[in-house]
Amino acid sequence: MTSDHDMLWDRCALLGRVLLPLVDQDPWRQARRHEHLQAWGIGTALGERLIEVFAALAAHAVAVDASVSAAGFDALPLSAVAESAIGKQDFELLAGLPGTFADGRDELAVKVFRLYTYKGGQHSLQLIRLSREVRHALVILAERAPTPSLTCGGVFRRATETGLPQ
Repeated sequence: MTSDHDMLWDRCALLGRVLLPLVDQDPWRQARRHEHLQAWGIGTALGERLIEVFAALAAHAVAVDASVSAAGFDALPLSAVAESAIGKQDFELLAGLPGTFADGRDELAVKVFRLYTYKGGQHSLQLIRLSREVRHALVILAERAPTPSLTCGGVFRRATETGLPQ
């Protein structure tokens, strides 16, 4: 049986996975992100995976801070997740994560994020840059919303409407 904490992480990870495909509905956004990653010396695949996990970590931090269960995750405002991406220290985003991950890709991406966090130097600068990319992507989604306060559930509904796998 899956614990609520594990289910919460799964919802956070899903938010991270649908983020870039939703933002990339404007094709030029993906090209610009790739240019940024290349200029920063981050491979495209690694950079995009780190953006996904960064978004998941930011959402998880907000949910844990607010004592939100997996069932209540959809009600979290996307603006709170965006602010968490740039407002929390990297090591704060790692607090309270599940001990194991059902998806090996999530576990590997969290380990890479953790390595970047503790290595410092250039890696810390890359995490700062990626945090801005995450915030920017979340703000773009919020601006596209027909309602003034987009929630995580609203992002999932939009992902379903566009045919993204969930």
